[in-house]
Amino acid sequence: MPSTFINRGAAAYDSQMGRWSRRLAPQLIAFAGLAAGERILDVGCGTGSLTFALAANTDIGEIEAIDYEAQFVAAVNERNVDPRVTVRQADATALPFPDGRFDRALSLLVLQFIAGAARAVAEMRRVVRPGGIAAAAVWDTYGGMPHQRMIWDTAAAIDPSAAAGRAKAAFRPMTQPGDLHGAFATAGFVGITETLLTIRMDFSDFDDYWRPLQTGQGTLGDFLASLPDHTRQRVEAAVRNAYLCGRPDGPRSFAASAWAVRGRVPS
Repeated sequence: MPSTFINRGAAAYDSQMGRWSRRLAPQLIAFAGLAAGERILDVGCGTGSLTFALAANTDIGEIEAIDYEAQFVAAVNERNVDPRVTVRQADATALPFPDGRFDRALSLLVLQFIAGAARAVAEMRRVVRPGGIAAAAVWDTYGGMPHQRMIWDTAAAIDPSAAAGRAKAAFRPMTQPGDLHGAFATAGFVGITETLLTIRMDFSDFDDYWRPLQTGQGTLGDFLASLPDHTRQRVEAAVRNAYLCGRPDGPRSFAASAWAVRGRVPS
């Protein structure tokens, strides 16, 4: 089933999303837990943030990773030197693995972009053995992403057309409190735990904050690219003022939170 993520290539993904998913990956792994010799599935690997964080654990037996985007699969395969890691293109709603193949299945910042995400959760349950664990994390897109909310709110004050994009970005599937928990319960997981994982998004200056959006990657980048030049320039100037907040240009740090859920397949 097609992804709803607006993809402009692996390099653009890394500059906007990958730099932060690499920070979040260790937290999801700690929340999900690991044991020696396990077979792990990474559902929606992107450019490999979670895959390579998993591979840093030398006791893991095997890591399979899938992604819908061929460019991302190619990027991970190009970087991979670990014989335990296998990466392939696949649909998260129809995983190409037999029942009970894995000890754990993890998904990082992916389910909000999958049309029919509940089916992807059900597939994670199917391919995890009885007694095994699945865990997933998605950004808290309404309340936990202030660095993006600042841009959307500023843009909406200048151009009313931004309101629809802001609503779409803020209320993605699986991103509100209880959404992931409900999907895991419906899929048949037990012992479900929900929490918030938080990282810091650190920018060296306004250009470091704004430049990744120029690729058109993601909903926000795509919206900004669609604006007439004069409107986009007004938005950029207003966002710059918000970023600077009356101080010289330079480093700024924003908290970013993700909802995370862990569940067990009944024995």
